[in-house]
Amino acid sequence: MTAHRSLVRRATAPAVVATAAVVLAACGGGDSSGGHDGHRTSSPSASALTQQGDHNSSDVAFATGMIPHHRQAVEMADLAADRASSQQVKELADKIKKAQGPEIKTMSGWLESWGEQVPAEDEGMDHGGHGMPGMMSADDMAKLEKSSGKAFDTAFLEMMVKHHEGAVEMAKTEQSQGAHKAAKDMAKDIVTSQTAEITQMNKLLGKG
Repeated sequence: MTAHRSLVRRATAPAVVATAAVVLAACGGGDSSGGHDGHRTSSPSASALTQQGDHNSSDVAFATGMIPHHRQAVEMADLAADRASSQQVKELADKIKKAQGPEIKTMSGWLESWGEQVPAEDEGMDHGGHGMPGMMSADDMAKLEKSSGKAFDTAFLEMMVKHHEGAVEMAKTEQSQGAHKAAKDMAKDIVTSQTAEITQMNKLLGKG
């Protein structure tokens, strides 16, 4: 009986080890916060220079660029509360704030866990966002802030369409070049939701 048990233990040991390896591998790649750095034992490759754990340089660029991009959208949406005349514009602005505010926090958490710097509050707000597509200039924001009523509604919708188009462009780049699953998932959500909002805003502008 003892010999039989010993043989059973020997036979099942490799399966236990294999199962443990699979579980550990799964835990290493599914953390949306990017907290695991996925230590590798293999020799460095070309991609390893830009990839750490389950994220790469494209993921860093996505979060670093999208944070100020989202912040400006939230800033624009804040203006709608007491300037917009259309209830539909006010509701859209509130929807934008509720979606993008939490995403800013999530992306900031990724950058911190990756050892990267989170953009400063005012970073990217001037001069059209230093090349980020769809960012409004300081003059654009001043014009929006000074307008009200129907003039605000029109300016807000036209600017936000452009802003969303820029975000969709950035998100598509992340989808094709990123490595971090949670970042790619967020990018997919941005493409889906903001494309739908672009359609909605164009209809409000009479272009749909």
